[in-house]
Amino acid sequence: MTAVENQVGLTKSAARRIAEILKGEPEGSVLRIGVEGGGCSGFQYTYAITQDRSAEDLVLEDDGARVVIDPVSLDFLRGSKIDFVDDLMGRMFKIHNPAATASCGCGSSFSV
Repeated sequence: MTAVENQVGLTKSAARRIAEILKGEPEGSVLRIGVEGGGCSGFQYTYAITQDRSAEDLVLEDDGARVVIDPVSLDFLRGSKIDFVDDLMGRMFKIHNPAATASCGCGSSFSV
């Protein structure tokens, strides 16, 4: 796992999948991961391919994967690990968030 101390980490599986996705995108593209209000548990994770970056964003880079997280979302994601799973339920990114006190069955929303 590559991580900024006490911040957010990527598993090798997530890094490989993100790099694979970004290969098909324009040069300079990144995966933006965020948190917004909504979802069945109060907050939900958001994912978007973008070229927009801010100087305040946390930037994670690992084996061709480039992820950015804005400071507000980082407050909710601190200490989390981003994973990519491929199982009977499907292929998806899964965030293991130590701050989440509850989450929905699919793992796309959470509460703190």
